[in-house]
Amino acid sequence: MTPAANQSTEPHVVVVGAGAAGMMAAAEAARSGARVTVLEKNTKTGVKILMSGGTRCNITHDTDAKGITQAFGHAKRFLQPSIGKFGPSEVIEMFHGLGVATKREETGKIFPVSNRAVDVRDALHQSMLDAGARLELRCSVQRIQPPSGDQHRWCVATESDGNAQEFQADRVIVTSGGKSWPGCGTTGDGYDWLRALGHTIVAPRPALVPLVGGNEATHALSGLTLPDVNVSVFTPDHRAGKKPKLERRSSWLFTHFGFSGPAAMDVSGVMTAYDRIQDSTMRLDLTPQTSEAEIREILSKRSGDAGKRTIATILQQWVPSRLALAICEQSHPANAQCKLAELPGKECNLMIEKLKRWHLPVNGTRGFAKAEVTAGGVQLSEVDPRTMQSRLAKGLYIAGEILDVDGWIGGYNFQAAFSTGRAAGRAAAQWDDA
Repeated sequence: MTPAANQSTEPHVVVVGAGAAGMMAAAEAARSGARVTVLEKNTKTGVKILMSGGTRCNITHDTDAKGITQAFGHAKRFLQPSIGKFGPSEVIEMFHGLGVATKREETGKIFPVSNRAVDVRDALHQSMLDAGARLELRCSVQRIQPPSGDQHRWCVATESDGNAQEFQADRVIVTSGGKSWPGCGTTGDGYDWLRALGHTIVAPRPALVPLVGGNEATHALSGLTLPDVNVSVFTPDHRAGKKPKLERRSSWLFTHFGFSGPAAMDVSGVMTAYDRIQDSTMRLDLTPQTSEAEIREILSKRSGDAGKRTIATILQQWVPSRLALAICEQSHPANAQCKLAELPGKECNLMIEKLKRWHLPVNGTRGFAKAEVTAGGVQLSEVDPRTMQSRLAKGLYIAGEILDVDGWIGGYNFQAAFSTGRAAGRAAAQWDDA
């Protein structure tokens, strides 16, 4: 696509959605020479940024581009070109240039030194405006129409305070997000626009979402955090006894409704991919730092003073006291005060099984309202991973969470938004890429 004789040499790019990907795309397109208009239905930009990371905003992770893409499962190859050109170190450098100092936490997460998500949002917002982008707030997109017949440009129809308006554009970048945290305005509007343009939408589902399940014993542990567990998920096509579909090692939180914390939320997207989440099996290793052989060796020392120790006391060297008592009660209520020398071998095996392979029932999630990201979205085979341009509609670009990409907790999803947004903005500003 090249400019017609009566067209400006600078393409007009309309960006739909002023979140992380949208503001990045707008700034890059404007800096690359395009005339840019950003349409946002909310009263302010970056609403989801403001809520993320407990209002601190975990902008990326301390790893390289390969380390980021590994967090995205089926989408890792698709993300390689964009993240390879703009990875974590480049994101950190960008924010430093925008006046936002960053810090690395022990988990590898990168946060602003201020611990204020608003500083991240404000920096992206100002960068976009400084680059020359024009922002239209309270502007809700109703439909996107491609060039056809005598109409050589894209048409984006909007409504603002009850007034209809149309924006003509040479290029359109859709960064309207998914369906997670709908209170932020991310209600999945973009799926219908893109479906109407011929795109396949992989069914959206909650990801990075707390799990609903457990039993009376786990509910009684509500509020207990375990800093280091290993979670394995066996899906219907990855049954127990074979290699798990996904393993994640991180912190864990027991709740009154089920399970939360990074480890539980990281595996949630894999579990929601199946029609019945109950058909997947979740297995917890409570002591990933201690092997089963080491535990058995300690429990085998039953003579002398070693055998006089209570089972609850022994278990507390590996897990908190509340959990130690729960494990004892799961095998036999009397085991908490039972001496090691008196513990039957069968019940010893049951406790080891709980420590290393505790099967926990899951029957649902907290849904999109509590999900940090959306799995599913625009089918990746229909988008050029180098430019984010649609393979079905020239002049249409798609970036951010509306794509079928979802990664782990830890700044991975913001990194993908920044990288894909940047790729889309740069490509959309060029006349000769289509």
